[in-house]
Amino acid sequence: MQTNPALGYFEDLFPLLPVPIALLAYRLRDLIENVAPKAVEMPNPKEHHADYGLGPNRREFFSYLCPMDTCVRLGFYYGDALPDPAGLLIKEGKGIRHIQLTTLADVDRPEIRALLQAAVAERKTVLGLQ
Repeated sequence: MQTNPALGYFEDLFPLLPVPIALLAYRLRDLIENVAPKAVEMPNPKEHHADYGLGPNRREFFSYLCPMDTCVRLGFYYGDALPDPAGLLIKEGKGIRHIQLTTLADVDRPEIRALLQAAVAERKTVLGLQ
């Protein structure tokens, strides 16, 4: 994965958060990199999240991580277009959806990987990259 540090670094997202939340965010970041090895990471410490995309432009973003005090949100910018047979996605806005993960074991759920794969595939299709 390529990181664009124009706004900051991934490590800058966690200065005051509990260690288990930071570990959870790093594990999710590893999963994103595993699913999309060529993804571009855009950390934004001032807004307390990191975006992930097929390129550095907002339209190319497929996901984001937002570490919070008690969980990490794994969000999907076009989540309303994703299959969600397990009913995990929480509506956040017009098209944005997210999942709240609280334990490292949550990251290993196959539904989480499937949602990330679907998010990458959706962006590739929309952008004509498949």
